[in-house]
Amino acid sequence: MAIPRDFVQDLCGRIDIEDVISSYVDLKRAGRNVKGLCPFHNEKTPSFTVFPDTKSFYCFGCNASGDAISFIMRIENLAYVEAVKLLADRVGMAMPDEGYDDSLAKLRVRILNANRDAARFYYSLLREEKGRPGLEYYRKRRLSDEIITHFGLGYAPDEWQALYNHLRSLGYNDNELLQANLVRKSQKTGRLYDNFRNRVMFPIMDYRGNVIAFSGRRINEEDNPKYVNTADTPVFKKGDGVFALNFAKNSGTKQLILAEGQMDVIAFHEFGFTNAIATLGTALTKEQANLISRYADELLICYDNDEAGRKATARALQILGETGMKLKVVNMEGGKDADEILRTHGKEKVNSLIKGSENEIEYRIGKELERYNVLTDDGKLKFLSAAAQILAECTPMEREIYSQKLANEFNISKDAFDSQIKSVEYQVRKRKREEKARAETRRMTDSFSDENNPERTRNLRAAKAEETLIASLMRNPDFLAKIKDKFTPEDFVTEFNKRVIKELIGLIEGGYSTSVSMFNEGFTSKEINSIVRISRLSEMTANTVRECEDCIAVIKDEKTKNHNDIENMNDEEFLRLFKKK
Repeated sequence: MAIPRDFVQDLCGRIDIEDVISSYVDLKRAGRNVKGLCPFHNEKTPSFTVFPDTKSFYCFGCNASGDAISFIMRIENLAYVEAVKLLADRVGMAMPDEGYDDSLAKLRVRILNANRDAARFYYSLLREEKGRPGLEYYRKRRLSDEIITHFGLGYAPDEWQALYNHLRSLGYNDNELLQANLVRKSQKTGRLYDNFRNRVMFPIMDYRGNVIAFSGRRINEEDNPKYVNTADTPVFKKGDGVFALNFAKNSGTKQLILAEGQMDVIAFHEFGFTNAIATLGTALTKEQANLISRYADELLICYDNDEAGRKATARALQILGETGMKLKVVNMEGGKDADEILRTHGKEKVNSLIKGSENEIEYRIGKELERYNVLTDDGKLKFLSAAAQILAECTPMEREIYSQKLANEFNISKDAFDSQIKSVEYQVRKRKREEKARAETRRMTDSFSDENNPERTRNLRAAKAEETLIASLMRNPDFLAKIKDKFTPEDFVTEFNKRVIKELIGLIEGGYSTSVSMFNEGFTSKEINSIVRISRLSEMTANTVRECEDCIAVIKDEKTKNHNDIENMNDEEFLRLFKKK
């Protein structure tokens, strides 16, 4: 059963969407609305807009949209009921005692509890004989008891069902342990066995301190793989997680250190660099970059000083460059990784490396310099051409500084070098214009389509009339009484819009709010995007009963027609049709 509509309506009436979203996004007022950098995709120019009047948000860059509930669902990776509960707690409302399906929410709570108890089990074994291999490993890596406790490090014994038996004794059932990926099922025997065995264990926590996953590192170097990580679960998505962010976000600085692995992060923290973090065994993702940028204005990339680390740095710069953070690359010389450098040379060595760090431009130019033998004319020419490519994408001030520096360093005319940069810049601008034109064509084409309403492209006239009618009724629910005898939802041509109008009529006749918030439970987050898009149409329509009646006439007319498949049109015909509409 659903959460009572009365409760959701009361909750949404108390929520200040601007206040909720500002906890995650730096918002600035822009007229009646507020804008900020979208937390759901990388961008440098704000396209994420909050509309306080309708208590909704919309990103003009990635089309993410919804209300406070759907925002929390998306950014916190929560189910509907959990998001409602989080917001209810925020405004001091008690959830209804019964009458709603909270099975997924309960499962998530059970998984979080199981993870917490598993972390305690792994940690407690370090004090027992069977945990000696784990403790010896930590001693070998010179970890103090304090840092082991701080991170909740532990050991998974070399047994098939040690954790399984322990958690079963605490009341967890097989499905909960499988869903948490703490155990696996044998394909041959059907028996359950521990996912982590004979490994040192690193609990992964979310920013609230919940244990959401584990990373287990091998003790015996011949064992493969090196790391075993928790697979995706109802509480964890591996492409989203950031190790130690729960600690680093409270370090008192807006500068974070991005290290390559957990042991590097732990060493950083032990030596006082409590702003260090790492991704989880995978290449940096856009989701992780967005999450990091919520807590940092500047990021120091401290990946290993080897070929793999350099490639990882290049990939990271490409993704992080879209976040707007100031980026610097630290040349981690003096050891194979941060852990070794800190324990061999101490904190001052790393401080000096950080002070000598390069910004993104310097790093990229430096990497190009390594590629060519600039002692030869051919090598010098190739390097300066590559440097011109980099500077062509920089700001005028950056270009002036670095072109002057390189012209002096290589004893060439600055005017000649600037001319080369301008030539490249012209090509860059031309390419960007072409990309923009292609994007505009895609945008125009996409305006016909809606992944939630696949029938829209084949029934464009009907779909537009349906959407205008829905938008008008959302803004003017009193119109329904004047037109309800003139149509039924079955008159609608497209199935998605038919679902929306049925829900909308139910809300109006029940005396409920027609805000986007009231649609959350019956529709997916992607479908809510479409409903928000439709609701925004009311700003561009007449919002009159007569307009609603005209829409009904179009819908009924289109219902009886046979349509040519719009997909058979060529691009020119397609765009011509768009302009007519």
